[in-house]
Amino acid sequence: MHKNLQSVRGILPGILACLAIAIPSWLAGRAVPVVGGAVFAILAGMVVALVWTRKGAADRGIRWTSKYVLQAAVVLLGFGMDLAVVVRTGAQSLPIIVCTITTALAIAWGLHRVLRIPSNISTLVGVGSSICGGSAIAATAPVIGADDDEVAQAISVIFFFNVLAAVLFPLLGKAIGFSTTSGGPFGIFAGTAVNDTSSVTAAAATWDSMWHLGSQTLDKAVTVKLTRTLAIIPITLALALRRAKAPASAAAAEGAAGEKNAPRAQSFSLRRAFPLFILFFVIASVVTTVALAAGAPSGLFQPVKELSKFLIVMAMAAIGLNSNVVKLVRSGGKPILLGAVCWAGITGASLLMQHVMGIW
Repeated sequence: MHKNLQSVRGILPGILACLAIAIPSWLAGRAVPVVGGAVFAILAGMVVALVWTRKGAADRGIRWTSKYVLQAAVVLLGFGMDLAVVVRTGAQSLPIIVCTITTALAIAWGLHRVLRIPSNISTLVGVGSSICGGSAIAATAPVIGADDDEVAQAISVIFFFNVLAAVLFPLLGKAIGFSTTSGGPFGIFAGTAVNDTSSVTAAAATWDSMWHLGSQTLDKAVTVKLTRTLAIIPITLALALRRAKAPASAAAAEGAAGEKNAPRAQSFSLRRAFPLFILFFVIASVVTTVALAAGAPSGLFQPVKELSKFLIVMAMAAIGLNSNVVKLVRSGGKPILLGAVCWAGITGASLLMQHVMGIW
């Protein structure tokens, strides 16, 4: 009991800091729906982070919020979503997901060869761009033996394009003519083209806010994104097998190139690769399906949806506070260029596939 209290006290200052940003951001999003609370929270967090460089006791709680509060928000979105709709949405988006992942990984491999970007950096940026940002990087790093500096570089690059997507994609969607009466097309676009779950939810929530769509876009985008996130498993498994089969001479060459101190690669781990919150999201949708079949009104889950949206804003505040613009600049031009080209490639592939499939 005492240990649990200490744990709560350790994260409470950071949670309160995120809450202090989330509440005015939520209210600002209500007043200016064309921007949305999630975007306000990210930008406010980034501004605060520029001056609040030493977060001290709050740091642990901020990181906890950015991870676990966001995951809780995603799980809560499962309430109110029929399981049949979840499965249908996942199946509909699968060809687009395969195309965007293939595009990003091909770009990462090509620029690695052309620009001589270090192998680990190109792999981390490639999987981070194509699958699910920081989660994919965290799952991939131990498999390929990436060190802390390489992980930090990749996450900084992915974070930068996450923020850009959260801010710019709703404007892009309006400019190119996505439906404003249905959240489906933009939800699929956000779910397949935005790097990280955090920015997927931010962009989708903004689109819902702009056009008063309730949670249509958010529901669609999260379902698509969680389907896409499952690609972590085959990708990390393939990388582990490739690394295991690599000849000793290749490992020696990597050492000569300056990777002697890189951590030793670990074997594939399903438990590490599989995001457990996806399972809870599915359980929540099963509960909804059973409740609706039993005659429960659909409005029963509306308060949970609203709580989920607020938790997303809170998680965005944490992500903004975790930003490090200085580290991004120091990471150098090549990783940023790689991230930009992957981002553009995924965006183009998603739009093209949607057009070919008649979704947009």
